Amino acid sequence: MIPTRLIAVVAVAALLAGCLEVEQYPAWRDGHYDGKPDDLHPDAHFHRDRLAWNAALLNRNQLQDEYGRAPPPQGREHAR
Repeated sequence: MIPTRLIAVVAVAALLAGCLEVEQYPAWRDGHYDGKPDDLHPDAHFHRDRLAWNAALLNRNQLQDEYGRAPPPQGREHAR
């Protein structure tokens, strides 16, 4: 009797799990996204200046180099 109840409870839980799925797609009206327009970072922070935005990205990426932070090897010459 108990295995039958357990199977029934598991079956009901599995059915409810599929029924409670929430819609995750944005609303579309007339073929266009019907939501708040997102400001792109170059528009919001750099006043629509794409060159300044790209220069800031390249500068930030240049500073993420670990070779400048690591101490040089000691006792032998490091060849590159």
